[in-house]
Amino acid sequence: MVFHKEFQTAGKEPGLQVWRVEKMDLKPVLKQLHGNFFTGDCYVLLYTTAAPSYYIHMWLGSESSQDEKGAAAIFTTQLDDFLGGGPVQFREVQNNESLTFLGYFKSGIKYKQGGVASGFQHVVTNDMNVKRLLHIKGRRAIRATEVDMSWSSFNRGDCFIIDLGKDIFQWCGSECNSFERLKASQVAIDVRDNERNGRATLLMIEEGGEPQAVIDALGPKPNIPAGSADDESVDRSNQKKGVLYMISDAAGSMKASVVAQTSPFKQEMLSSSECYILDNGVDSKIFIWKGPSANTAERNAAMKAAEQFIKEKKYPKHTQVQVLPGGGETTLFKQFFCNWKDKDQTTGPGQAYSLGRIARVVQVPFDSSSLHTNKTMAAQHGMVDDGSGKVQVWRVEDGDQVPVDPSSYGQFYGGDCYLVLYSYRLGGREQHIIYTWQGLKCTQDELAASAFLTVRLDDSMGGSPVQVRVTQGQEPAHLMSLFKGKPMVIHLGGTSRKGGQSRVGSTRLFHIRQSSTRATRAVEVEPSAAFLNTNDVFVLKSSNTVFLWRGVGATEEELAAAQYVTSFLGGGSATEVSEGKEPAGFWSALGGKKEYQTSRSLQKMVKPPRLFGCSNKTGRLIAEEVPGDFNQSDLATDDVMLLDTWDQVRSWPDLNVELSSFLLAKDYVDSDPSGRRGIAITTIKQGMEPPTFTGWFQAWDPKLWETDPLERIRARF
Repeated sequence: MVFHKEFQTAGKEPGLQVWRVEKMDLKPVLKQLHGNFFTGDCYVLLYTTAAPSYYIHMWLGSESSQDEKGAAAIFTTQLDDFLGGGPVQFREVQNNESLTFLGYFKSGIKYKQGGVASGFQHVVTNDMNVKRLLHIKGRRAIRATEVDMSWSSFNRGDCFIIDLGKDIFQWCGSECNSFERLKASQVAIDVRDNERNGRATLLMIEEGGEPQAVIDALGPKPNIPAGSADDESVDRSNQKKGVLYMISDAAGSMKASVVAQTSPFKQEMLSSSECYILDNGVDSKIFIWKGPSANTAERNAAMKAAEQFIKEKKYPKHTQVQVLPGGGETTLFKQFFCNWKDKDQTTGPGQAYSLGRIARVVQVPFDSSSLHTNKTMAAQHGMVDDGSGKVQVWRVEDGDQVPVDPSSYGQFYGGDCYLVLYSYRLGGREQHIIYTWQGLKCTQDELAASAFLTVRLDDSMGGSPVQVRVTQGQEPAHLMSLFKGKPMVIHLGGTSRKGGQSRVGSTRLFHIRQSSTRATRAVEVEPSAAFLNTNDVFVLKSSNTVFLWRGVGATEEELAAAQYVTSFLGGGSATEVSEGKEPAGFWSALGGKKEYQTSRSLQKMVKPPRLFGCSNKTGRLIAEEVPGDFNQSDLATDDVMLLDTWDQVRSWPDLNVELSSFLLAKDYVDSDPSGRRGIAITTIKQGMEPPTFTGWFQAWDPKLWETDPLERIRARF
């Protein structure tokens, strides 16, 4: 088999790689432009996990030609062959992408008009003469579509980004709610930081308050029409309808024979020497399962078989396709089986889980010997390298930048702002990133100074760095990996400036967790037993002793990070405590025993937790899953959110909808394709969340909603 030269780097390091099909050839897309797609083009994407396991996505633009689609299919098959036939393959169609795909781009995906045929290129630009209009849709999966630069594109129910090059305006319609504004702000910040290298001014404007620059760009403003209802939502009542077929002669005149007419199915129905179609066409999804010992011609023809099946069934062209090798089944596929067991379901501590919320493939036992070779890249946050470049850190103090002592690099205090300059070499050239880290307890003056000092530092370097603004608790994986094997340590409040330290409490608790990229972060939380979590490590310092508490599912790396935390807290050597064997002094230092997160289903990669936003405004249950790694800021306070941890479903409602939130959760369980029935449903009030809920979100902040999330993101403008 002849392989494309681009495949030489394919899958060599964890993270996301993106190629565009150009004149029947493959050309790589720059990392900071990942998430931008021309509607006239086709793309091939490869996501590699640390295991490694592989996900190949073929993305088809709505205006791409038949030739380009054919070339993308050929490159996808070749890449699958090159990686040994083990990857999971996805066929993605513009506006109907899979959750796995959307999870790579947490700040949304952007559809641009045009394509390679009309001369459009992917470039990072300091060009300040850009003029374009982006229409933002979606609450969970955010899509920004380039539309005509005209008032006729607007409606009152959505947010729009008016991009004028050096000024970027986020326009909010009078009917759009605060959560939609919040998500649109993430897109605007992403355009500024990645496409414009941090060199543009962001402004949020309301309908009716348009500045002159906007009127000059768009002309006199007419009456704007009302918004239309979101049409992206999914009706769960049909999702359980699956039919299982065995396919024969996929490489020739494919025949499909029914194995089971309706789900849930049993795993024994799949023979390792055959290929199968799981038809979930009512939900616009088709799965092809390739038995590990099926013949090669059939395995290679799997995507073609799926497309033929879609035609025969007269399903819409945008139907999603997943091609799964035996052993590489996704959560969406496994939910159609009532008794699915992965071969490694019972092994090992929770290391495997932390490797890939996006991955969700096979359990990987922890292997410390391969650590130094495992330079894991973060797909979502553009992990430019492994963090081994040069780091300089300054603290914002009295309106100026003061160097931080290198011995305390990696320690960040909630009462401070910091500038972190990272320099590395790429393709023989020196590159720079400025991270501006803003503590949640710093003053308004320091916030303003940090923004000004970032621009000053950028200007002093000739405007070449990329700027990234980071709010405490939202640190990207790359920033976490800059401290030479030490964890990033985040102190709840206080400051690191000389003589300025506020007195820290006599009892302090640090929560240590590893990210999916193997970087560790130690976050200080309130010293209460309710914050403990069976999957992680905690360091507790009281007035006279230091405890290192190890949860049952903790990893070796988390333990090593905890030992580093104990070294700078002082108080002598730490007493190591295993979960379940705590001495009385441990509980009394925490103010007594309390219920905490003890669920270990975090560790079963088989069924990772899933978060849904739900409504039944139309009289039927609409459940939309949050793509990728979820965090506390994905909880929309104006929706009912369902957290599904398989053995239990927790509904998190607005305070006045308890009854309907319980019924929504019950509807959700009753319509589950695996046939789950009668599992526990917990209804949770905002502000009264128990640890069995908060433990699924790292570094839960009980005060998050005391300030308006919109005000917090505005501070990043």
